[in-house]
Amino acid sequence: MSKVLEQATAHFRNRISGEMRSIKVPEWGDAEIFYKEANTLQEESRLLELAQKGKTVEALVETLITKARNKDGSKMFKMADKITFMNEVDPTVLIRVCGDMNANNDELEFVEKN
Repeated sequence: MSKVLEQATAHFRNRISGEMRSIKVPEWGDAEIFYKEANTLQEESRLLELAQKGKTVEALVETLITKARNKDGSKMFKMADKITFMNEVDPTVLIRVCGDMNANNDELEFVEKN
């Protein structure tokens, strides 16, 4: 492995294993959703693909499902929860939560604009 690639993977390992942030969601029984700012390229690819196809709502829901964690780091939701989120959850709250999760994600904003 080249030195540059080693440094690139070390940088990403640090981002992915870094400290989790959290969001309080009072509308959901005062839930606290933990998340990490970084996603794998595979996860980002799926979200970008949905957004580029005009499936913004699905991309938002999958963002939440992909990023949301319990305090111990385990996934909070399953992909099977997608239908429930899309049909039975207040979209205003969902949009706010996903917006907060992506607030510092400049890379995603840059790609979406291009």
